[in-house]
Amino acid sequence: MTELIAKGGPLVWLLLASLAFALAIFLERLAYYHRASMNVGEFLTGLASLIRRQNYPEALQECVATRVPAGRVIHAALLRHHANREQLREIVQEAGQLEVPRLERYLPILNAIAHAAPLIGLLGTMVGLLDSFTSLVNGNGLGTPTEVARGVYQSLIASSLGLVVAIPAYLFYSFLLSRSRSLMHDLERAGIEIVNLIEDSRVSADKIIEFRSETAAPARANQA
Repeated sequence: MTELIAKGGPLVWLLLASLAFALAIFLERLAYYHRASMNVGEFLTGLASLIRRQNYPEALQECVATRVPAGRVIHAALLRHHANREQLREIVQEAGQLEVPRLERYLPILNAIAHAAPLIGLLGTMVGLLDSFTSLVNGNGLGTPTEVARGVYQSLIASSLGLVVAIPAYLFYSFLLSRSRSLMHDLERAGIEIVNLIEDSRVSADKIIEFRSETAAPARANQA
C-alpha cells in the first residue's frame, strides 16, 4: 500500500487527505444526529398533560432538558403560548429554520469531496501520461519501457484512488442527508403538534370557565 502511494504522485496525498476529512465529517455528523434524535410522539404525549393543566413552567423545563432540535422548537412555542394560532405557526417555523443549518452543517463539504475526488484522480492521470510522453520526447522517441510504464502506472493509481475516495464520500453524503431530512421532518411534526396542543388547551380552559359561570348563575339565583 505504501509503495502504491509513493508511486502515485503528489496528488495521491491530496486524495488521502480528502478521504480522511470525509471520514471525520461522517463520524462527527453521525454522533451529532444520534444526540439530536428524539421520539417526538412520546415526548409530546408526556407534555400534553402539563399543557392541559396550563403548567407551562414545568413543560419548559422538560424542553430545556432534552437539548435536541425538536425540543428547542417546542420550547419556542411554549415561551409564547399566549400568541394566537397564526403567530404560533410563524414562531415554530422560524425556530425550525434556525435548526436547519445546524443539521446540514458540513454536508456541502462532503458533497464537494464526492464530486471533486474523481476530477483530482483524472488530473493525476493526465500528469502521469504527460510524464510518460515527456520521457519519450526527451529521449527522441527512444524512452525505455520502464520510464513509459512508470507514468502509466502513476496515472492508473491516481484515477483509481480518486474513485476510492469519491464512492464512500458520496455514500456518506447520501446517508447523512437522509438522516438530516428525517430530523427536519421531526421538527415539522413537533411544531405542528405543539401548536395543536396549545390550541386544544385553550379550548378546554374556555369550556371549563364557561361551565363554571353557568353553574354559578343558578346558585346565585337560588340564594336570592
